[in-house]
Amino acid sequence: MRVAVEITLDKEEQDKLEKIVRSSLSPVRLAQRAQIVLMASDGMRNQDIAKALGIGRVKVSRWRNRYAQSGLAGIERDLPRGAPPQKVDIKRLVDLTTQHKPAGATHWSTRKAAAELGVNASTISRHWRRLGLKPHLEQTFKVSRDPKFVEKLEDIVGLYMSPPENALVLCCDEKSQIQALDRTQPGLPLKKGRVQTMTHDYKRNGTTTLFAALNVLDGTVIGQCQPRHRHTEWLKFLQQIDRETPKEKTLHLIADNYATHKHPEVQKWLEKHPRFVMHFTPTSASWLNIVERFFRDLSEERLRRGVFTSVSELIEAVEQYIAIHNQKPKPFIWTAKAKDILAKVVRANRRLSSKQNATLH
Repeated sequence: MRVAVEITLDKEEQDKLEKIVRSSLSPVRLAQRAQIVLMASDGMRNQDIAKALGIGRVKVSRWRNRYAQSGLAGIERDLPRGAPPQKVDIKRLVDLTTQHKPAGATHWSTRKAAAELGVNASTISRHWRRLGLKPHLEQTFKVSRDPKFVEKLEDIVGLYMSPPENALVLCCDEKSQIQALDRTQPGLPLKKGRVQTMTHDYKRNGTTTLFAALNVLDGTVIGQCQPRHRHTEWLKFLQQIDRETPKEKTLHLIADNYATHKHPEVQKWLEKHPRFVMHFTPTSASWLNIVERFFRDLSEERLRRGVFTSVSELIEAVEQYIAIHNQKPKPFIWTAKAKDILAKVVRANRRLSSKQNATLH
């Protein structure tokens, strides 16, 4: 029969343990362990201690033995739980994640990497978090290769940050192919404890194109919905801008390099209306046009979750959104300086060039 280890305490040890048991600041687990040791020093058997404290006999035996081996320090530290952490070759893990791809897939998952390295998926996940590796995510980018990028950048940012006197700066663009989408079944409305529901499938009821010009100074928007976005529709929109802006103001229009904006018929019209001055963004740099922010708000706030049974209903919704926006317009304030933007573009080009060179070699 196994005999429990004998516990003998001197006055100092007993005082420390009793203080731990009495103190309201002691952790519950530590106080219980101290009580086990005190009761063991009184000659009580493990099974009697377990019954008195309402715990298991094995637990009593464990902490009794720990105190006998290491003293007070033995019961202050928790026992290690579970299996020991699996060891991973960190260098190999980083190389595998960043330089290679799994068979038949574009990126690694925790399970695929774990199978490759012979460890648990949770181990891979823990090291990825520590190393800041996120193979399941990606970010899109586009660096402009426009040979006149610097010139166009400085021109447009200059209009934003220091607009000319007696002039209006208008950011213009088309939001094409806006779809009038109807849902195949009616959804349930938002209520307490339940989000709004909407079917994932839909019915197409036609499209429209929104031409918009955002006034950089006050944030107002001139809008026009048309069925297509050819140069003839662009000319109609320019004529609307001409009608709805003060005749004595010079108009600086910022637009992208879409062929419609540079059509010969458009050029002829602009020659007859010299107060219109065109400024084109660099290629692949639509983010320089502030009206894109307005388009984003329109999509998020009115279109994405909208239900439209016809194109006319869609156009009415867009026009209503613009009218409400113009009641209390708020301009988008441009703060980024041209030199700061250029520095970022230069860094991006250097990284891309170094990556391409490394790939070639």
